[in-house]
Amino acid sequence: MTGTVQFAAAGPSPLWYATRAGGTVALVLLTATLVLGIAAGGRYAPKRIARFEIGALHRNLSVLTLAFLGLHIATAIADPFVHLRWLEAVVPFASSYRPLWLGLGALALDLLLAVLVTSAVRLRIGRRAWKAVHWLAYAVWPLALFHGAGTGTDTRLTLQLGLTAGCLAAVVAAVWWRLVRAGPGHRAGRIWAALSAAAVPALVMALLAAGPARTGWAHHGGAAQRPGTVATDHRTAGDDGGDEDRGDDQ
Repeated sequence: MTGTVQFAAAGPSPLWYATRAGGTVALVLLTATLVLGIAAGGRYAPKRIARFEIGALHRNLSVLTLAFLGLHIATAIADPFVHLRWLEAVVPFASSYRPLWLGLGALALDLLLAVLVTSAVRLRIGRRAWKAVHWLAYAVWPLALFHGAGTGTDTRLTLQLGLTAGCLAAVVAAVWWRLVRAGPGHRAGRIWAALSAAAVPALVMALLAAGPARTGWAHHGGAAQRPGTVATDHRTAGDDGGDEDRGDDQ
C-alpha cells in the first residue's frame, strides 16, 4: 500500500506535461503557418508588411513548428508510460498505444516532413512538383487536430477546448476569406474547399462529443493505465482496472 501512496503522490510524469505542451504549441504554430500560407496564396498584401516578409514568416513558423513537434515526439518516446519507439512515431498505426490516434499523428508528421523537404529542394525539383507536394499541408492540419483531440487526456479541459476552437475558427475563416477573394472561376474547386472547411469543424465536434469530451475517455480510449494517478493502484489493490488514465485528474 505504501508503493501505491507514493505513486499517487508523485502524480503524472513531467515528460507527460512536456509532451502535451509541445504538441499543443506545435498545433498552434501549424495553424498560424497554414493561415499565413492561405493568406499569401490569396495575394494578401498588408500596407505595412511586404509580401516577402509574409513568406519569410511563413517559412520560419514552419521550422519552429517542426522544432516543437520534435520536442513533442522526443518527450513522448522518453516517457516510459507510453513505450513509444522512434519507428512508431513515423510509421502510421504501428503503435500498440492508442494506435488510431497516434497513427494520425505519425501520418501528419510524414506529410509535414514531405512538405518541408520538398520546400528545401524546391529549385531542384521544380515549382510544379513542389506545389503538388505542398498541397499536403492542408491535410497535415486536420490530421494533427484529430490526433491531439483523440490522444490528449486533457482534451476536455476548458483551456484545451478553447485552443482547439481557436485553431478551428482561424483556419475556417482563412479558407472562406480565400474563397471570397478567388472570384467566380474554379467553381468545382471552390465547392470542394467550402465543403471541406465546413466538414472539419463538424467532424471535430462529433469526435469531441463521442469521445474526448466524455468522462472516462482517457480510460476507454485505448490506453494502458498509469499507476499512481488515482488513490489506488489496481496492481496493488487487486481491483478490475476501473481507475482513469493519468490525464483525467490533471
